[in-house]
Amino acid sequence: MEARDASAGAVVGSDGEQKTAKTAAALKKTDRAASQSKMEQLFGFKKEDLTSWSSLVALLNRPTDPASLGIFRCLFGLLMAVDITQERGLSHVDYKYLDGAPVCRFPLFNFLKPLPMDWMYLVYLVMFLGALGIMLGCLYRLSCLMFISTYWYIFFLDKTAWNNHSYLYGLIGFQLTLMDGNRYWSLDGLRRPSIRNAHVPLWNYTLLRTQIFIVYFIAGVKKLDADWVEGYSMSYLAHHWLFDPFKVILPVELVSLLVVHGGGLMLDLSAGFLLFFDATRPYVMVFVTYFHCMNSQLFSIGMFPYAMLATSPLFCYADWPRRFFGHFPACLGGVLPLTSADPQPSSSCVYNKAPGRGGQPTPTASKSPKLRFKHKLAAVFTLAYILEQFFLPYSHFITQGYNNWTNGLYGYSWDMMVHSRSHQHVKITYKDGKTGEVGYLNPGVFTQSRRWKDHGDMLKQYATCLSDLLPRYNISEPQIYFDIWVSINERFQQRIFDPRVDIVRADWSPFRPNGWLMPLLVDLSPWRTKFQEIESTLDNQTEIVFIADFPGLHLENFVSEDLGNTSIHLLQGSLNVEIVEEKKNYSLQAGENIQVPAGAYHRVYTVSEEPSCYMYVYVNTTEAALQQNFTKLLDLQERIRNGTETEPLPPELQPLMSTGDDDGSEVNATDPVVRLFLKRQRRIKEVKKRREAGVLERLERFTVRKYYAIRRGFLMTAIAVRNLAVGLPPLEQLTQEVAFANMKEPEAEGNHDERLKDEAGHGEL
Repeated sequence: MEARDASAGAVVGSDGEQKTAKTAAALKKTDRAASQSKMEQLFGFKKEDLTSWSSLVALLNRPTDPASLGIFRCLFGLLMAVDITQERGLSHVDYKYLDGAPVCRFPLFNFLKPLPMDWMYLVYLVMFLGALGIMLGCLYRLSCLMFISTYWYIFFLDKTAWNNHSYLYGLIGFQLTLMDGNRYWSLDGLRRPSIRNAHVPLWNYTLLRTQIFIVYFIAGVKKLDADWVEGYSMSYLAHHWLFDPFKVILPVELVSLLVVHGGGLMLDLSAGFLLFFDATRPYVMVFVTYFHCMNSQLFSIGMFPYAMLATSPLFCYADWPRRFFGHFPACLGGVLPLTSADPQPSSSCVYNKAPGRGGQPTPTASKSPKLRFKHKLAAVFTLAYILEQFFLPYSHFITQGYNNWTNGLYGYSWDMMVHSRSHQHVKITYKDGKTGEVGYLNPGVFTQSRRWKDHGDMLKQYATCLSDLLPRYNISEPQIYFDIWVSINERFQQRIFDPRVDIVRADWSPFRPNGWLMPLLVDLSPWRTKFQEIESTLDNQTEIVFIADFPGLHLENFVSEDLGNTSIHLLQGSLNVEIVEEKKNYSLQAGENIQVPAGAYHRVYTVSEEPSCYMYVYVNTTEAALQQNFTKLLDLQERIRNGTETEPLPPELQPLMSTGDDDGSEVNATDPVVRLFLKRQRRIKEVKKRREAGVLERLERFTVRKYYAIRRGFLMTAIAVRNLAVGLPPLEQLTQEVAFANMKEPEAEGNHDERLKDEAGHGEL
């Protein structure tokens, strides 16, 4: 049997069986430890276990306690059941798929289409029941198949929702399908005593532990990128309130560099290793717990932090649940997991000695264990899967068509949070292929997604969809051109796609380089230090945008009338600036600048042989004037409240005398500036009230919000299943049912539009 001292966290850790007689167990533990090599004590296996194929197969199929796997199965199923109602989208399936509407979609394979709306709800119901079955260990294999088949269908149906943790859920669901996860604390165990509390082969743990190791380690390797090490990837995070304790002793710049970027890098690189060993595991579990709890507050990533927390105990001894639940009162034994340390033998495992009563080995004349075909197949699958998972994040030389500044299959690379983007300018131009008429489309028309702006494969799908839809609006044989400006990790705003290429007719293949993707101007990365110096000299009302463009191209821009003081400053290269209305051209050399008129178009041509670098400096004069008015109104309001204002107020300012207690009433003011000021004050008060709320109030608010979201998902699912079973009811009845499902808590009525707003920085000059 395995040594009890061997590191349970090793990739092939021990089964950790526990004797009921504590004294005998301690003596046996001492004897075993004395006879073990250092390698066996650290890793749980001997080097002889790796010297031949048969010994490796026997090692990977070694009998192991099923307890830890059973608890993880239960937690994973629970988290997925919650995830389905939220991040997977059960609560808003009808908004997500817009049955019958002209919508552009982004599936992995173009032949994949969403089913009719009622059938999509049924797909989600099957997935939810599968997750519930995994949690309970009920009809385990069937539940796993129900979950992963529908999960991967929905995952492949929409690339815009892809992320690394959603990919991880699908991988774990696939692994659990092949494992014996229902051997402990499951309804299947109650139904079938022959599998209850039976050993599981060691490869079940090996696969899960290695998968989590890869998530941590590869994420750390990806962070060795210069942008992360220099602190440009996630610099905005340092301003979050979670990092306030660090800002007591460090300036915010060092918090970003040392804590956010340095701490994240070190944790990802080391956590996977340190979880393997007894000596380091308790300490690193504290750090990863703190890390994932912070992530749950920093990002809207659903169940991912909690799913990662659920994986940490997999690195402990496999019998930890028996010891943990053994401390509970005996009266709870009927509902808690088993604490008996006598797993049954299982045909899935390879025993070096014949299993006897209670699964304990008894000596046998056989010199080597009997290896069946399924044991060898399990070993082959384990090794092949692990190699594939190490290879896929670096398979970009195969999938070259996806290389859009993030290298390759962006959903499978574990490059979590390595890139931050901001979009400054997005223009879609169409041209009628017959008449030559040119027009412009609203960015994002016919789609709810924003990610098409960043990936060549999605842009191609979007252009193809637009070309199919525009003929409905009397635009024949449309040509589609995209001019999209992106800044990645605080670099210059630059084009990501060639604006001269008709994307409808452009070639794209996942296996060939994308010819119409503009290269990232990495040679200009050192300018970021200069950006910080320039920004530090500006006042609070002055804004700045840094632009880099390629030779032979030009930027056509419109300056809003609100931006009354806008100028272009050339940093590098040569420019020609055309003022369209004036029909005049001005040449600029490095160090020169020019004022551009508000409320008019201008074009900026790059005429140098190397890329041009310039910056827009502008002041929003309308907003500045509004802020001045707000300051005056705030001073007046303070004087009214403390009784120092003695002059009578004109009628348009009398609403300022309101005490502010009537939060539920409408703002009643005739002057638009006063009305806007009072609404702003009310919002500030509401935000402050939310931030200062106690734990119970926050919990209540969170619970109510989740209740209404989950409630809607299940009510809409019930309506859909009823429709499939007995047909559609009268329209009036259906309208009433949907209205009842849409019922929300009062303060949530205006929140839907807020969640659909574009990301920060997606403004235009």
